[in-house]
Amino acid sequence: MLHGPEREETGWLSWLTTTDHKKIGLLYLISTFVFFIIAGVEALLMRAQLALADNTFLDAQTYNGLVSLHGTTMIFLFVVPVLAGFGNYFVPLMIGARDMAFPKLNALSFWLLLFGGIAFYGSVFWEPPAAGWTSYAPLSDDAYSPDGGIDAWIFLIHLTGISSLLGAINFVATIHNMRARGMGWGRMPLFVWSILIYSYLLIVALPSIAAAATMLLTDRHFGTAFFDVQGGGDPLLWQHLFWFFGHPEVYIMVLPAFGIISEVLPVFAR
Repeated sequence: MLHGPEREETGWLSWLTTTDHKKIGLLYLISTFVFFIIAGVEALLMRAQLALADNTFLDAQTYNGLVSLHGTTMIFLFVVPVLAGFGNYFVPLMIGARDMAFPKLNALSFWLLLFGGIAFYGSVFWEPPAAGWTSYAPLSDDAYSPDGGIDAWIFLIHLTGISSLLGAINFVATIHNMRARGMGWGRMPLFVWSILIYSYLLIVALPSIAAAATMLLTDRHFGTAFFDVQGGGDPLLWQHLFWFFGHPEVYIMVLPAFGIISEVLPVFAR
């Protein structure tokens, strides 16, 4: 059965329904910089509290909540996804591909990130998480954090984790299979190399923190005791699982930035 050409959406609707890698890259960049501004305001509020001794500008619970919101936002809603935004925009152009390997999966990755961030910040209407961006057990267990803020944090970890994992698989498939003819591994730009390694590290590291967050969720709501000493668990297990993700995260955050510098500096040094 023959079909006519698909009608292209225009205006704001075209941005909501797009699968174009450039538009999705821009959506990533705009959204992550909005979260960056929010995190910056949170940092300013914390500094205002610390500006004077015995300051009462913020109470203890609010301060702890701001620390948690700021750290989580900077790591999971800015630094990692903003690099995905640059990758989305530039990687297909730099390897001669028309788009990413899976355009619809690419769009899904962005919307999961955005909805995760919105849901996370919805926690401020009841009680924001106050266990820091690492949410160490047992501080994040229901005995010490009975409100829903930690649950919102867990939800964010799962949604942004799925978003990053799908995006990483998409980058790997694109870079491996869609390079222009004649572009071998030795001719690939350094930024593309950095995004490829970034993607591999995400694929290796994300399942660990997803497992830890799921275990914390079951500890809080389903009677398990993975991190509860009294039930036979071990709080150190959280740290082992979290930092199996957290240490590669350092390289996940810095390698694409090095890749950008490696592309910009040679041009201006000529």
